[in-house]
Amino acid sequence: MNKIALIAASVLIATTATASAHSTSIDTRQAWQAERIESGRQSGLITWFEGLKLRGEQKRISRQKAKYRADGHLSYSERKKLQHLQHKAKRHITNETYDGWRRAWWLPRFGL
Repeated sequence: MNKIALIAASVLIATTATASAHSTSIDTRQAWQAERIESGRQSGLITWFEGLKLRGEQKRISRQKAKYRADGHLSYSERKKLQHLQHKAKRHITNETYDGWRRAWWLPRFGL
C-alpha cells in the first residue's frame, strides 16, 4: 500500500513539475536572450541599431506570449510556436553579435 501511495505521489509531482517547467522555460529563455542583447550592447558587439531590432523582436515575442496566455494556459502548439520564435531570435542575436559590426571604442554608448 505504501508503494502505491509513493508511486502515485511521485507521478503527481513529476507531472506538475513538467507542466510548470514549460512555462518557466519560455520565461527563462526570454530573460536570457534579453540579458545577452544587453551584454552585447555593453561590450560593443551589438550596435545601437542592431539592439533596437533585437529588442523589438523580443517585444513581439512577449506580446505573442500574452495573446496565447489570455485564455489562462498555453497549448502544446502555442508553446511550440513560441519556442520557434525564440529559436529564431537566438539565431538573430548570434548573427548580430558576430557580424563584424562594432561600436567604435572611442564612441560613447548611447540609447537603450
